[in-house]
Amino acid sequence: MPNRFIRHASLRQLQILEAIVRLGSFTRAAEELFLTQPTVSMQIKKLSETVGAPLFMPSGRNVEPTEAGREVYQAVRGILDTLADLEIRLADLKGLKRGRFRLGVITTAKYFAPEILGAFCETYPGIDVSLKVSNRDRIIERMLNHEDDLYIFGEPDSIGLSVEATYLAPNPLIIVARADHPLVGEKNIPLERIIQERFILREPGSGIRDAVTRLFSKHGLKPNVRMELGSNEAIKHAIIAGLGISTLSLHSLNLDGGAGRLTMLDVEGFPIQRAWYLVHPKGRDLSLIARAFLAFAVEREAEIQASLDRTDAALRLSSPSA
Repeated sequence: MPNRFIRHASLRQLQILEAIVRLGSFTRAAEELFLTQPTVSMQIKKLSETVGAPLFMPSGRNVEPTEAGREVYQAVRGILDTLADLEIRLADLKGLKRGRFRLGVITTAKYFAPEILGAFCETYPGIDVSLKVSNRDRIIERMLNHEDDLYIFGEPDSIGLSVEATYLAPNPLIIVARADHPLVGEKNIPLERIIQERFILREPGSGIRDAVTRLFSKHGLKPNVRMELGSNEAIKHAIIAGLGISTLSLHSLNLDGGAGRLTMLDVEGFPIQRAWYLVHPKGRDLSLIARAFLAFAVEREAEIQASLDRTDAALRLSSPSA
């Protein structure tokens, strides 16, 4: 059997199988690996012929591994983890002159993570870097599968995994409204007044949504939810369109401060003070490059704070009474 695998199976086939099992879909695996679906199907067919048994069976709109598929998957995970460890050791032998670094971040962190990564590349030009931005559940899944070297999360204690977390920067959550909203300019607006407004929330599972609903629940209140949207950009456009107010991370307004069309309301209990952390699974050895990036990123806290201060000032200036 080992000889047959060596002759007929390829690492690419094993990678494809791992992605299908993890994602539950040939289509999603093809998208993640930048392959066509016919290519994915053909490679799995060849691997099934090598194994001598079907590897997947339909399960509703998805697929799930057969008993043989599960056995192959367990072996594949061991192979891929071993290769990942080998990559770390080889990168350490090269020092910081060459190598690869992979960073996974939740969606809101995309407003500052590229700047840190870009500065790191300027300092270490020989290192290839990749940045994966996705929702919280997908990034947790990537961590479970050791797909990246480090991750940026907002609340590492709620991940549900045993992790090492290093403080990176503040992440204040604010109430945002259109610049001509009637509440603009009022001071210390009570939450009882805010629940009278139409509220726009992020989708279930969002860290921002969880933080907001916890604050309201603490005071025995419930926001008047007008709609749920899956991205900060969509929420900003909805606010500008007059569809309601919302809670956003101050980071999400860093680039343009709302371009004068958005402003921050002075609301009781806000900003909600949260923070960003650099995270990796506990017990997993970091490569020399990953350790260098962690130290490099932590040293940039003052720059991140200065950027937030500028955004805060811009939003306050957009208020007619400022």
